[in-house]
Amino acid sequence: MEFFRIRRDIPFMRHALVFNIISFATFAAAVFFLATRGLHLSIEFTGGTVLEVEYAQSAQLERTRAAVDRMGLGEVQVQNFGTSHDVLVRLPARGGDKPGEQSALAARAFAEICKAESGTVGTKAYTTPQGEQVSRPSCTTAAGSEPVKLSRTEFVGPAVGSELAADGAKALAFVVVGIMIYLAFRFEWKFSVAAIVANLHDVVIILGFFAFFQWEFSLAVLAAVLAVLGYSVNESVVIFDRIREAFRRYRKLDTQQVIDHAITSTMSRTIITHGSTQMMVLAMLIWGGPTLHYFAVALTIGILFGIYSSVFVAAAIAMWLGVKREDLVKATAKDHDPNDPNAGAVV
Repeated sequence: MEFFRIRRDIPFMRHALVFNIISFATFAAAVFFLATRGLHLSIEFTGGTVLEVEYAQSAQLERTRAAVDRMGLGEVQVQNFGTSHDVLVRLPARGGDKPGEQSALAARAFAEICKAESGTVGTKAYTTPQGEQVSRPSCTTAAGSEPVKLSRTEFVGPAVGSELAADGAKALAFVVVGIMIYLAFRFEWKFSVAAIVANLHDVVIILGFFAFFQWEFSLAVLAAVLAVLGYSVNESVVIFDRIREAFRRYRKLDTQQVIDHAITSTMSRTIITHGSTQMMVLAMLIWGGPTLHYFAVALTIGILFGIYSSVFVAAAIAMWLGVKREDLVKATAKDHDPNDPNAGAVV
């Protein structure tokens, strides 16, 4: 499917050096910010306490945030999730905190939230769907109404957070190794190296953006990074496939001309694929709320730099590594037959 077809090949590789210098400068800046500023990890990685509260009316986030800030715990995250009545409060872990201490901290936080709604904290008994009698903290006003309810509390210990961080790093490493093995078998080792450099380029730049702006790096963002890896390598595979096809069909073109033709012939497909994907991601960015915000931001950065790296990084590195027709197309007797009147013809 094509929106348009470009009749003349665009000489991308003629400017490959300039674009790769820009790419290297961006990559170096991302590494610098990662080394100097670091990532702002969420409590899934650092440990902490999560409270889910439900308001009777639409929640006033600034009031809730101000109430929790009075506890002096440092940076506290307050955001909506689900509906405008549901609020997620993330309290940071403190050195030496135990689960019992964190439970007391969660109770204090709920008391401050309740106080902001002109209520007092008590204990309320209720029956679960399984018929069990349990009690939970409740917030009631002088009129007897319940302006806010404590739905759930969860404690993530620092050890669990460290384990999640280690598992995330392993997942990233396994994905990279798997991509290298796949491309080495499907194409040639030069394409494998080129694709991995391009993919790591995308990942490091995403992390660099998050380090520079100190955006929260959560498990959802890690999932977006892994998705970008697969998305970027898919674009590289499409271009590599077209390069192999062009080597077979256009025998008189040199390597640079073959790569230019391959990229030009896939531009319509690239615009359709990335454009439609970005529309969906943009919808999440605008209407997805705080829960999906940084997930969508990571995907947006990854999609934009994924297009760039597939064209100007992966293809250029493959060219500089010396990929040639013989690497991808097995020679036949007809290819070397001096008596063949069609030898060297362009199909």
